[in-house]
Amino acid sequence: MQINRRSMLLSSAATALVPLLSLRAARAKAPALDSLFTAFVDELLDRSPETATGLGLDTGKRAYEKAKLDDRSLASIAQDKARNADQLRRLKTIDRKSLSAKDGLDYDIVRYTLETQDAANRAFDYGTGGAGAPYVLSQLGGAYSGIPDFLDSQHGIETKSDADDYLARLEAFATAIDQESDVARHDAGLKVVPPDFAIDGALKQMAALRGPSPDQSTLVQSLARRTKEKNIDGDYAASAAKIVAEKVYPALDRQMALMKELRGETNHDAGVWKLPKGDEYYADSLTFWTTSDKSPADIHRVGLELVASLGARADEAMKAQGLTQASVGERYRAMFGDPKFLYPNTDEGKDKLLADLNKKVETVQAKLPQYFATLPKAKLEIRRVPKYIEAGAPGGYYEQGSLDGKRPGAYYINLRDTAEVPSWTLPTLTYHEGIPGHHLQLSLQQEADLPLIRKLSFFSSYIEGWALYAEQLAGEMGMYGDDPFGYIGYLHDARLRAVRLVVDTGLHAMRWSREQAIQYYVDHQGDPESVAATEVERYSVWPGQACAYMLGKLTWLAQRARARTALGPHFDIRHFHDAGLLPGAMPLSLLETTIGRDIAAKKG
Repeated sequence: MQINRRSMLLSSAATALVPLLSLRAARAKAPALDSLFTAFVDELLDRSPETATGLGLDTGKRAYEKAKLDDRSLASIAQDKARNADQLRRLKTIDRKSLSAKDGLDYDIVRYTLETQDAANRAFDYGTGGAGAPYVLSQLGGAYSGIPDFLDSQHGIETKSDADDYLARLEAFATAIDQESDVARHDAGLKVVPPDFAIDGALKQMAALRGPSPDQSTLVQSLARRTKEKNIDGDYAASAAKIVAEKVYPALDRQMALMKELRGETNHDAGVWKLPKGDEYYADSLTFWTTSDKSPADIHRVGLELVASLGARADEAMKAQGLTQASVGERYRAMFGDPKFLYPNTDEGKDKLLADLNKKVETVQAKLPQYFATLPKAKLEIRRVPKYIEAGAPGGYYEQGSLDGKRPGAYYINLRDTAEVPSWTLPTLTYHEGIPGHHLQLSLQQEADLPLIRKLSFFSSYIEGWALYAEQLAGEMGMYGDDPFGYIGYLHDARLRAVRLVVDTGLHAMRWSREQAIQYYVDHQGDPESVAATEVERYSVWPGQACAYMLGKLTWLAQRARARTALGPHFDIRHFHDAGLLPGAMPLSLLETTIGRDIAAKKG
């Protein structure tokens, strides 16, 4: 799943618009808490016009926000920290003991987030606030990589006003680039500079965005295409090209010059141990991403044990298909290169790949009622990762749809080279990013009876843990029954998440080099080195995030086993999924509490 929402809940959330009142229906049991949550959401939407657009809430009294982008300045970061502290102070005025179990859970989740963020805000003066992403600019972070896709896929164009707002946002894009350059310059003064390979990756993508003539830029072509489709009068292509030429490209040139300057000041060290209070930063990053208190040493050990056990299962499955020679990693490497698993690296081949993925989604969709009592209404689309960010983007990720359902959820797959995505890797990726993974869980969260602030809750260990659990669940649903190589692919991806535990802690706590981490990855996974490098470089700039997947999955599995044991013949997997999913994302400790309460209620 693509992560661009680190402070979404923390800046917090809701508006007084009539459409939002319906979203909060039936949640007024604790009026003071409900009012406070509404104020928090209001503050988020005031702070983040991009969030308002992403949720489909930039309408009515908030229509003015469609002409703006988020403020990314140093001053805004400081304001966010102050706002988070003030929200925590206000939340503490609520008497927790007076709340119902449902409202109490909402309170606990919001308080956990605000307290965790506040502690990190006070500890560190670099990045965009808190822990988990120390570099404002990297191969995976920055307005330069996020805003073009945001404008193309989330800024809807139906009217002339929408097109005018697009032009306003295009001008704001230049400002956002300069603001992030200021933050990166500030952080460099604190000796916080991305490693050389992260800067190289960012420069490559910046150059790809900067390469076309202004009139051929994706920023211009998106507006030109969509205004033409909607028969909107005006030469918007010319207006947009002028803004790109006179404002966006010069800002991007300035940012590229800064990154080249920082390239001369940095080194090749991949871990955050090199940063000011680096060990503390990594510990807080693990807390942020995993919501657990496990130490790097414990996580590393768990990873090594799982790499070994999952490797043994893969060995058995491979031997059943006649693959008996060499190590598991080497056999996976041979499978990556086997032509029978490869789609042609052409537009036609990539279209065929996408069509095959859509068929898998249709098949698994038909099986859902046997495993889920509540199903989402939101539709799912499968799309290619935009070409201009293919180089640094992960293999696949999910983007939520709008709250009103008008913009569907989207599962993006990186097709920069089909040799990186042989057919045996695709089923599990699809079940993870789409159904029954991210799309199902996040859509249910958006559609559930929750206050809006909880619909926006983001806990990577819960969300990614669910998606990894969903990969295994797909097997239990029979999706690998006639696809033995797809099952081998499932074991490959499960082992990948175990490898991540080893590599992430290796990089940031044990001072592994980028090359050492890549070698470990390749030896155990067999992936092409280009894939391994993309993964390891991702872990370098998102410390701790890679650990969220497996730690979250282990918690989901443990809670399912707990419920099955406690309820015996009365256990119903459909009701277990409702109990864990309908309350929305939460810290892992609170997921354990929630399932415990559900077990007690059913036994009672």
